[in-house]
Amino acid sequence: MEHLRLGVNIDHVATIRNARGGIHPDPLRAAKLAEKAGADGITAHLREDRRHIADEDITLLAKHLTIPLNFEMAATDEMLDIALTHKPHASCLVPEKREEKTTEGGLDAAGGHNMLQQYVSELRAKDIRVSLFIEPDIRQLEAAARLQADIIEFHVGPYCDATSGDLKAKELDKIVNAAQVAEELGLECHCGHGLTYDTVAPIARIPNVVELNIGHFLIGEAIFAGLEPAIREMRRLMDVARAEISG
Repeated sequence: MEHLRLGVNIDHVATIRNARGGIHPDPLRAAKLAEKAGADGITAHLREDRRHIADEDITLLAKHLTIPLNFEMAATDEMLDIALTHKPHASCLVPEKREEKTTEGGLDAAGGHNMLQQYVSELRAKDIRVSLFIEPDIRQLEAAARLQADIIEFHVGPYCDATSGDLKAKELDKIVNAAQVAEELGLECHCGHGLTYDTVAPIARIPNVVELNIGHFLIGEAIFAGLEPAIREMRRLMDVARAEISG
């Protein structure tokens, strides 16, 4: 069974820094610790309002990381220029609203096909892998395939936030079924948004999923346990769950 990759999102290290200003805590230092703890990549979202990650953070991450950088971005000309300048390993196109606390749902790849095509094409032309953050919905998957995206990342927040066993099972089934369709369409399948120690195992057991992107929970756990131990525990839980489907 293919190794399940862990991408660690360091946005909220920058959130803590920005609460007071200055340079502490340092997102690049967090990224290096994440790599040491077993992360396979680093995710950072440069929002239009710069509420957490700043332009200089992206510059430093692109320059100093030795593991892949996944650059989360809105589909805007400004963000496209930044991505083309730094050439991250991948760019994940996400919906973005200034008033939201965090990304609230998946990108409408179907409804926004014509607008998104330019961004997907220009990124891929510079050998930047393109990911679309979408709901586990067949219509959105088919649109991602038509756009020739390399990757889709499922928004798994509804599964993580489900308050009953029946609802959680229903949301998990959506992800399982959509991951199978993604593979059939030739799309690499990732999952993210809201995963915790308690919710990660069922997602890690989906054989078509090759990467999980986790951030807010890990930064929160780091307050109590330290960043490296928090990431190592997530890595362990992922590996245990993955092993259950391979033997």
